[in-house]
Amino acid sequence: MTEWNIADVYEAIAAKTPNAPCQIQGDRRFTWRQFDERTAALAADFIEAGLTKQSKVAAYLYNCPEYLETYVAAFKGGFAPVNTNYRYGPEEVSYLFDNADAEAVVFHATFVPLVDEVRARLPKVRRWYCVADGSHDVPSWAVDYDEVVARSVAGPVRGPWGRSPDDLLLLYTGGTTGMPKGVMWRQDDLFNVLGAGGQALIGIPPAESFDHLVSRIGESVPPFVTLSACPLMHGTGQFSSLITMNMGGCIVTMPSRSLDIDELLGEVQRNKVASLVIVGQAFAGPILENFEANPGKYDLSSLILMSSSGVMWSQENKQGLLKHVPHVILFDSFGSSEAVGLGGSVSAAGAASETAKFQLGPSCVVFTEDGRRVEPGSGERGLVAVGGFIPLGYYRDEAKTAQTFRTFEGRRWSVPGDWAEVLADGTINLLGRGSVCINTGGEKVFPEEVEEALKRHPSVRDAVAVGIPDQRFGETICAVVEATPGVTPSLDELNAHVKASLAAYKAPRHLVIVDTIGRAPNGKVDYKRLKGVAFDRLGVSS
Repeated sequence: MTEWNIADVYEAIAAKTPNAPCQIQGDRRFTWRQFDERTAALAADFIEAGLTKQSKVAAYLYNCPEYLETYVAAFKGGFAPVNTNYRYGPEEVSYLFDNADAEAVVFHATFVPLVDEVRARLPKVRRWYCVADGSHDVPSWAVDYDEVVARSVAGPVRGPWGRSPDDLLLLYTGGTTGMPKGVMWRQDDLFNVLGAGGQALIGIPPAESFDHLVSRIGESVPPFVTLSACPLMHGTGQFSSLITMNMGGCIVTMPSRSLDIDELLGEVQRNKVASLVIVGQAFAGPILENFEANPGKYDLSSLILMSSSGVMWSQENKQGLLKHVPHVILFDSFGSSEAVGLGGSVSAAGAASETAKFQLGPSCVVFTEDGRRVEPGSGERGLVAVGGFIPLGYYRDEAKTAQTFRTFEGRRWSVPGDWAEVLADGTINLLGRGSVCINTGGEKVFPEEVEEALKRHPSVRDAVAVGIPDQRFGETICAVVEATPGVTPSLDELNAHVKASLAAYKAPRHLVIVDTIGRAPNGKVDYKRLKGVAFDRLGVSS
């Protein structure tokens, strides 16, 4: 059985198809040969800076070619790349770099003021690399990234400690339920769980060996172009991009740093994108609105796959999209930073899957809290767990590792906290995270199921459900709603709408209208903040 190291794979791909496109952003285009050369030069500089085996390299960047260059340069040198949420403030950035033991940081120039504020607190950082973006000059305390990657370096570049399938990628996750946690992925586990050089949705099986993977690049596996519309700093964008690169494909990133649907669809057309990666309703909603307002404006004939992960994607939206792009497969993936491949839902023209209904992944099981398997059709609720290729745990956090990575039936599982019911046909009905569960009159209500019901109302563009203290019931449900432009739904009509599909105790007793739900780039919401907004509007004290 092959044990994979991603740097070895990418060097072999570059040797096999040196002139194939690898990275595109606007007018910037890099071939696999250029990508290989630039990452080798950066890896050599990491080694020169004094980094040692599995030193941490943080990427503090917006979407750009330099993001994946930083990761692969780390892989080449035998270091561990670390993502950084570009929305973080000084305290969060400082915490993350310190917690991750970062020794090198690659950052966009727009972050110069923030980095300058925190760098004195981070003595472990040996070198700062500034990626020019026209906002600030490269400061004296940093090196110019462009100058580093332009150097000619004889490859391949390796540290004296070599490379290993055990080399790590750290994916930091969290922020709304505590400080970020670094999920430790071995490269071999990650490569395997991401398809081992294949892509099942388009009919490409996992590679049987290293030689088999390389032999089919550019031949039985044709060039494949993916546009990640969501941030590379999150697992959805990052892992989807790695899947494509593992097949020798090309990654397109948007020229702009904010979501512009016209620009997005224009880039799909211009670059003949085959796979578009989004994050649920936050992206799919505006895309459908653009389709409705501008039918046939863009040539999207190259597009064969639109995929999402990390947040629910409504059935109504899927059906609407398929009317405009009936040739496209819509894939709604259920997973998390700690648990890739929990389940999935595939929609095609004439068969849009139900919201929150997923087919379990091959290594996925639903367990009760005491470790019993939930029987299909029993009506019992349990925690979704995935086995097989899973992370080692959280970096420097044994307590949280023990909470999430648990042993059932004598086997180790990743149990990130998602509750579900197993239906009679073996599919699961996803309920949500227990950490934001609302307890009303002794009944547990998962916000996501209420939110999906609310979002099916024509006057609701987006919605979140939060618990409001109640003397009689403990908590009652408040709908925090971003209304469709030009309309204002009433509490009575939303209450009746939810009751039409869910139990009465799940219907909202309060309504707060907001200008925007304010989803993060990964589609997730800050329940704590929105609960505070609801408390303020309703005059409730916590």
